[in-house]
Amino acid sequence: MKKNLLLMILCFTCACLSSQNEDRQLFTLQEAISLAQSQSPEVQSARHTYMAAYWNYRSFRANYLPAVNLISEPYLNRQINRVTQPDGTEVFIRQNQLGTDLGLQISQNVALTGGNFFIQTSSRRMDELSNDITSYNTIPFSIGYSQSLFGYNSLKWNKRIEPIRYREACKAYAETLELIASETCRLFYNLASAQTNLSIARFNYASADTLYRYARGRYNIGSITENEMLQLEVNKLNEETNMMKAGIEVEDAMLTFRSFLGIKDDIEIEVLPEDTISSFEVPLDEALKQAYANSPDVDTYQRMRIESRSQLAQAKASRGLKADLYLQFGLSQTADKLKESYRNPMDQQY
Repeated sequence: MKKNLLLMILCFTCACLSSQNEDRQLFTLQEAISLAQSQSPEVQSARHTYMAAYWNYRSFRANYLPAVNLISEPYLNRQINRVTQPDGTEVFIRQNQLGTDLGLQISQNVALTGGNFFIQTSSRRMDELSNDITSYNTIPFSIGYSQSLFGYNSLKWNKRIEPIRYREACKAYAETLELIASETCRLFYNLASAQTNLSIARFNYASADTLYRYARGRYNIGSITENEMLQLEVNKLNEETNMMKAGIEVEDAMLTFRSFLGIKDDIEIEVLPEDTISSFEVPLDEALKQAYANSPDVDTYQRMRIESRSQLAQAKASRGLKADLYLQFGLSQTADKLKESYRNPMDQQY
């Protein structure tokens, strides 16, 4: 029975130690940085900001690519309308019409001028439902160009601004990752320092408690005075207070570190600092070179300067002469049957 009792106690002790190890997680500095750069709230915010900038850039690029549009605007007209007669008089006539159409258009924006070049084909059908009459109008081919004269060319200015804005977002995201690594480093060593202070405080308290126990024994046999024993007791209480403060600092540093890493589980974290730190030097010229190449601030100031010029151009265009240009040339025909409407098309200009 004694052997069984000892075996049960041993199993219970092993289970308790295993449970404590599961609730504690060890981190090296590199592991902490990798975790922070993958799941911390700061990196998630930076990632969403970067993705928004990425899709804005994709949307900007799409404005300069050919666009294919399928167009259809059917309508039903069943009402009494005022219709002008051949002799100039106007009468109210009840109309019962159904119009259907289908068109295909390929367009391309022109950044240099701010205009739009397009090619299209379309077919329309008109049904007079009251008289059972059907007619077709087809445009087999049509080419055109439209733009605003003397106006603000947003295509030209966006082509200068948006690539800089996207490059700025890429550099800002990379900078955020490095700032997260730096902050992780600071919090890591704050926790390491707090845990070291707690270990020292525990050792000091154990030493003070041992001295106090010895002092009580010596006081009982009369080898020391009461004043000396009370001084040792005060020292023990001070060390106990220091240990409690160190424990609170560890809990605070651990909570901050765990929150920054994005760890939701309530686990105890222990950090393992490296014994050696490699020394390095950064020459001033190299630091300036890397700053100009990788800092988003350079692109930010360049973008702000171009945006100011763009706003100035827009202000000048808004006060001057305004005019729109629209040119279209194509072929068109009408008939009672769809097949006939594609024969002998006539040219049209607009």
